[in-house]
Amino acid sequence: MNQDVLAARRPRTLALGLVDALGDRIRDGRLGAGDKLPTEAEVMAEFGVSRTVVREAISKLQAAGMVETRHGIGTFVVGPGDASAFRIEPQQLATLRDVVAVLELRIGVESEAAGLAAQRRTAANLAAMRAALAAFAAAVEEGRDAVAADFQLHSEIARATQNEHFAGLMATLGAQIIPRARLEASGVIDPQRQAYLRRVNAEHESIVDAIAAKDADAARAAMRTHLANSRERRRRAVEAPS
Repeated sequence: MNQDVLAARRPRTLALGLVDALGDRIRDGRLGAGDKLPTEAEVMAEFGVSRTVVREAISKLQAAGMVETRHGIGTFVVGPGDASAFRIEPQQLATLRDVVAVLELRIGVESEAAGLAAQRRTAANLAAMRAALAAFAAAVEEGRDAVAADFQLHSEIARATQNEHFAGLMATLGAQIIPRARLEASGVIDPQRQAYLRRVNAEHESIVDAIAAKDADAARAAMRTHLANSRERRRRAVEAPS
């Protein structure tokens, strides 16, 4: 039954469907403030989803202020959260124009995040960024989906600002904001796309190198260039004659 509920939410990802299902229980009182959520294994079994899906859903519920995780104890309900909390729904990324609009938002937010990361990053932050770069490169060379590694890198840069609101915003938006998400989820990456993704990761490396050098202006410029390149590719696709 619960698997059917998730499957019925076709426009949404499995994680967003799970957010809605658990959120409904919190909003209608089946899970009250202070109640402990079922374990990851229990949620996986009930809804027929993977551990990754469960963790992404919990992250989104945390960002919405509905639950909190107490390390070593479990995840507990805080309350119904703020229904007006900012989010971008999957249906708001349905067209190329929608994707361009989100990239414009990301240019403003993530360029400043890169500058702050350059000023405040720790050695651990830098190691996490390098690991995400390596994961992206490995996925590309093996012809696999690189979206998760891409989103991980941008999330690590947000964390390196040492400002929880940048990281919280990235968690709320989720990997759907990576423009290639729907394309790469569909199958193996061909050689032409591999070459393109190598160029994308070269842009990533420029951002991380500037952050490593603690050059805030260069980091902002590298991030702006990276996201503006993506925006312009999508904008040209929008303007191309049909």
